Amino acid sequence: MKKILVLCTGNVCRSPTAEYLLRKSLDAENYSVESAGIGAVVNSAPEALAVKVALEHRLDISGHRSRQVTMDMLRWADLVLVMERNQKLCLLERYPWLEGKIFRYGEPMKVDVPDPHGRPES
Repeated sequence: MKKILVLCTGNVCRSPTAEYLLRKSLDAENYSVESAGIGAVVNSAPEALAVKVALEHRLDISGHRSRQVTMDMLRWADLVLVMERNQKLCLLERYPWLEGKIFRYGEPMKVDVPDPHGRPES
């Protein structure tokens, strides 16, 4: 089974949405997907706007609760996906052994996934 860890800053917008999207898209028998935040306030509910946008794409993330990333989570994962280039660089500086298993979620398009926290829906 392949284990995927999706990270963002607070684990209340981007990474839970990506987690649920990947869970919906990937075969549950072959993939396990989790998410966490690099600077999360533990046990926070997803932001209302994130819940709304996810529901528009048939994803219900309302039951998600934020988690802070741990060393155990990083070791558990076969693949770590981050939202921004700087997140990858910071994690690699702190944990160089992540090289080769950490990638930016938007890398195929060469873009960061911007943080929607506190921004308008558009």
